[in-house]
Amino acid sequence: MPLYLVIRLRGQVDVNPDIEKTLYLLRLRQRYAAALYHSSLPGIEGMLRKVQDWATWGEIDRDTLIQLLKVRGRIIGDKPLTDEWVSENLGLYGGIPELADKLLAGELHYHKLEEKGIKPFFRLHPPRGGFKKTIKRHYTNAGELGYRGSDINKLVLKML
Repeated sequence: MPLYLVIRLRGQVDVNPDIEKTLYLLRLRQRYAAALYHSSLPGIEGMLRKVQDWATWGEIDRDTLIQLLKVRGRIIGDKPLTDEWVSENLGLYGGIPELADKLLAGELHYHKLEEKGIKPFFRLHPPRGGFKKTIKRHYTNAGELGYRGSDINKLVLKML
């Protein structure tokens, strides 16, 4: 079961209220916000299909996930997520790499760690070097939106 990283690429102008509600439920409330979800969650495929004109998603790999958690992971108070915090509060003495392994294995869900004090979303920068294609089209039609598979890792590294 893959772990999806979902990134909102388009802003808030002219958004249909149904799509806006779905983006809100996915915790993608502003441009360049990202969230992690397992493909096994009930209803996630339908939600992603609904927001495919506003967001992009794909399967994140282990190295990119570790780097994303270290650079952009935040706890309550807008403090960075550290190995020490993970070992003290979550009991994962391997730190962020062990957290990443548990997330990829499906033992933990990132959005449910909000109860422990981890913010359930990531704030990313616009990609360095810009987008290579137009934002308003789907990835399969020479654009940036929709499902992109493992190519999401290249985009995230440009946005850290």
